[in-house]
Amino acid sequence: MLAVHDLELRVGARMLMQGVNFRVDRGDKIGLVGRNGAGKTTLTKTLAGELEATDGKIERTGEIGYLPQDPRSGNPEDLARTRILDARGLGSIVLKMRQAQDEMGSSDPAISAAAMDRYSKLDDRFLALGGYAAEAEAASIASNLSLPDRILDQPLSTLSGGQRRRIELARILFSGADTMLLDEPTNHLDADSVVWLREFLKNFSGGLIVISHDVELVEDTVNKVFYLDANRQLIDQYNMGWKHYLRQRQSDEERRKKERANAEKKASTLQAQAARFGAKASKAASAHQMVARAEKLLAGLEDVRASDRVAALRFPDPAPCGRTPLMGYNLSKSYGSLEIFASVDLAIDRGSKVVILGFNGAGKTTLLRMLAGVDLPDTGHIEPGHGLRIGYYAQEHETIDVKRSVLENMVSSSPNITEMEARRVLGSFLFTGDDATKPAGVLSGGEKTRLALAMIVVSGANVLLLDEPTNNLDPASREEILGALANYTGAVVLVSHDEGAVEALNPERVLILPDGIEDHWNKDYADLISLA
Repeated sequence: MLAVHDLELRVGARMLMQGVNFRVDRGDKIGLVGRNGAGKTTLTKTLAGELEATDGKIERTGEIGYLPQDPRSGNPEDLARTRILDARGLGSIVLKMRQAQDEMGSSDPAISAAAMDRYSKLDDRFLALGGYAAEAEAASIASNLSLPDRILDQPLSTLSGGQRRRIELARILFSGADTMLLDEPTNHLDADSVVWLREFLKNFSGGLIVISHDVELVEDTVNKVFYLDANRQLIDQYNMGWKHYLRQRQSDEERRKKERANAEKKASTLQAQAARFGAKASKAASAHQMVARAEKLLAGLEDVRASDRVAALRFPDPAPCGRTPLMGYNLSKSYGSLEIFASVDLAIDRGSKVVILGFNGAGKTTLLRMLAGVDLPDTGHIEPGHGLRIGYYAQEHETIDVKRSVLENMVSSSPNITEMEARRVLGSFLFTGDDATKPAGVLSGGEKTRLALAMIVVSGANVLLLDEPTNNLDPASREEILGALANYTGAVVLVSHDEGAVEALNPERVLILPDGIEDHWNKDYADLISLA
């Protein structure tokens, strides 16, 4: 469980929140909401102990399970299955038991006997930690998150970002943590997995804080809502479910506006009367009292929530290029003995709109990385056409150098841009003042998304390769992206679980992986988007 006392959080000179107090007890399921950049991710990192609070105190009781937006923990050489099982200390034991089993068949009696003795002790520890029932529970969680055995038996280093994230989610759900902090847990999940996760969280008996732009998940699972108001630098706490919260928050905003309007009207009357009385020495004392009363009226008001700003997004006018600026021939990729896809051909014509569909693990991200020149195919080759200029948005934000500042990333993405122009574009993406000089590594997932898109905007790209561009975005920012997609005149190759993003793109063609089948887009394919 968690208890927070007088918490203050800053990022550089920017105050995120101050004087915050709350508890997370068993059975509390809290939806943490607020616009992108308000500090939701910073707060969960601080609660998890990954960041230090500027001021205040956090008391932690029991085990905390934390899912960050960009998990990179764990030994890259560990098998995915071992990573999950090690949440309860079982993974390494299982590996040692298998090793002992192999040695038990040794022709050397001493090796065989030692292995049998070691296996017996390991088996006792294995059973004490839940044994085969726990192993079956982990397998069930993994299966419901679309993690088949072929993925579980791979090293973490060979997995895509989406697969790694699902492994970490499975690990946390299996861990038996007393309190879970989940930052966008539905990212990279197919529709069936999202439905299953909702049920899991509904039945979870511990404490939960969840950040999610999946409204249905929040609506189904939370019994409290914490609204992080970036303008007022505090958290409004609502001890109610999502639908009641929406009504109550609207009511609160209307109440604040009415109270302020009435108080400002009374204060204005008092100040005007005081000005008239102040001209007469006999009424100076009364005038002073009126001014004091007006100031007291205004000082006692709650701030009215300022309207949240939204990034003003427009993709660039594409640079001139040939008829077919990007082609791929006989492309294939395997990881060890596991074939991802083979013999894929595609041609991206000037201004064409293509969506790539396929189940998780079918190689959608891998193919985009090949087209962007990040990864090499095992067979075949990529052929750039005349005037090709690529704008690549990576779902794990690999195009951002986390050691550089926000401004340095912008300048490096376009060789001809001036610092003043870069700051102007950053401002339209809500990076103002000192935001431009802070390291990109401290940005939240939503802020990294905005920065990566800003870098594309100044690139003059004529082919956009977009891998889940609406992940981590609040609804208003997502709408901006969809509008920009709908109006962009260059070529787009899109990978997305977001049906709205595909609808906004209005694709002409679809490429289905791993088979590499290409077809004209029709509405029948829309049913596959959320399942992909």
